[in-house]
Amino acid sequence: MNKQVYVAFAVLVLLFSSYAQSANKIDKVIEVSSLSEFRSYLDKDNVKVKMKAGNYQIDTALKNRFIEITGNNSYFDLRGVRFMVDSKLFSRNDLTKSKDGNSMYCAIEISGKDVTFEGLYIETYGDTPGRQSKNKIFNLVGENVTLKDVEVRTTGSSPWGFGYLYGLGGNDVRKMNGIRIGYPAKNVKLLGCQVHMRAMGHAIFLQGAENTLIENCQVDGLLRTTDAILAETSGYAFDKKFYAGKNNYIEGTIVGEDGKILPGEIISLSEDGIRMYPDYEGHPTKNTTVKNCKVTQMRRGICTGLSTSGDQVIDCEVRDCVATGYNIGNEDKVINCSADAKYGEAFCIPYTNAKNAQVEIKILDSRNGRANNLLAKINGTGHKVVISTANPDWIPNTMAIKLSVWEGYGNFDEKATMHATNISLDNKTLTKVITFKGTKNAEIKSAGGVREATDAENAINESNRTKR
Repeated sequence: MNKQVYVAFAVLVLLFSSYAQSANKIDKVIEVSSLSEFRSYLDKDNVKVKMKAGNYQIDTALKNRFIEITGNNSYFDLRGVRFMVDSKLFSRNDLTKSKDGNSMYCAIEISGKDVTFEGLYIETYGDTPGRQSKNKIFNLVGENVTLKDVEVRTTGSSPWGFGYLYGLGGNDVRKMNGIRIGYPAKNVKLLGCQVHMRAMGHAIFLQGAENTLIENCQVDGLLRTTDAILAETSGYAFDKKFYAGKNNYIEGTIVGEDGKILPGEIISLSEDGIRMYPDYEGHPTKNTTVKNCKVTQMRRGICTGLSTSGDQVIDCEVRDCVATGYNIGNEDKVINCSADAKYGEAFCIPYTNAKNAQVEIKILDSRNGRANNLLAKINGTGHKVVISTANPDWIPNTMAIKLSVWEGYGNFDEKATMHATNISLDNKTLTKVITFKGTKNAEIKSAGGVREATDAENAINESNRTKR
């Protein structure tokens, strides 16, 4: 071997050795067996941390983010680990605010880049309501963050057992949300996560996040009839003589004009399953994909309609939701999805300014429901909609598909001009399609037939302008 070749070979060996040592340093798994050890790596870059399986109690904190993961290029393996979070922490007024100055409380915040967090079961205990309604378990605000196979169970809201009948926040209402993905989050992935809502609040929600993927996730809540509430002989609603209040916004459930809770209705004890907000402080929520997810017994199932960028919902299933199964908006694509209409419409495109949505919905068994005869509602312009079912008997003959309607969820602008324009609808079910005043240039194929609304029906529709 000549001298030049030898030198070149030696340099390559040194470079490879240096790379191997660096890789080993990054790839080395650090095992921890206590919360204090775990916390010591949360701000470190290039670490792989595995926590010993077992139960860990989080009952102390210094900041309103009880655990903050700020390091980059990190992996946290918490398979077999259970965190028990004392809900009293959410009411502590002596905790230091986070660096962004935001006063909201959360159990775990991930703000680092390229972080994978896998396998944790986390729940709150104690049922102590927090100081506000922005409480949540996870707050994901980093870039390229992956939350994988994490299971969340929420408790600790007030008043519990009455859902949204007493408002959505403020006054006495204190919520406990599940997972928030918020600005400046980009390229966040939720993979195989579960959220069990046993508190008032949203399960998974987005505010100003970009390019989010939510895949193979499940959300479940609880339902309750108003008859069960009216049968109470003590408690929050009883003390208020079963008045929900005239000024509370009550979504998906009808109360009397005087605010009295009515029999025969049904509520979700939580809010939405998977929900997009339009923005966070001017930063738009955009480009969300929800794939192969399942939501049951929430207020709304999957709500992309409030984000205007055009989101994708693929191969998802929604059951037993009260306000609507899918809330669909501008440029959204809802492909090969399914829902029932037991307690609220299977889906709606409610917004008059929504354009060019594409929707394929299979109707699941909608028998034995309560307080709903609306299968679907369609407003806006240029949508292409296909509705089908595997069994015609699953859809009660009292139900209808309606175009240009105020009825049902989602019409907040009382001054809007109600319309459904240039709609392409292929209704393969035996449900009747009813077109109300404002329906123009619709191309409708319907196995259940099509008819125009009567003058009386149009008058009732107009009276629903101020009812939600």
